[in-house]
Amino acid sequence: MSKNNSRNASRVKRHLRIRQNIKGTQAVPRLNVFRSNANIYAQIIDDVAGVTLVSASTIDKELKLENGSNIEAAKQVGALVAKRAIDKKIEKVVFDRGGYLYHGRVKALADAAREAGLKF
Repeated sequence: MSKNNSRNASRVKRHLRIRQNIKGTQAVPRLNVFRSNANIYAQIIDDVAGVTLVSASTIDKELKLENGSNIEAAKQVGALVAKRAIDKKIEKVVFDRGGYLYHGRVKALADAAREAGLKF
């Protein structure tokens, strides 16, 4: 019998495989990306303590976006999460693409975070 998995179930399995190798620490936390159809979210997480240190998304009032599901919005979220991280003296992170392809909105967020000063 063939079992048809949804795209999201396949993404979650990929993310779990990735997470076996990527761990965020206090010194080098993990930059996690979640992409929905309408928005994109980024968090910087310390996995040892189990806390989110910094977060940003397209639903933040600070960004005032009309459309949260395009590449321009992802760039703004990447720049905002990097700015907030640098304000908390976080300069180096490990990038976790969340099981998504490194393409489009995910790549735009990562590139904007690098340009704003994060190192990964």
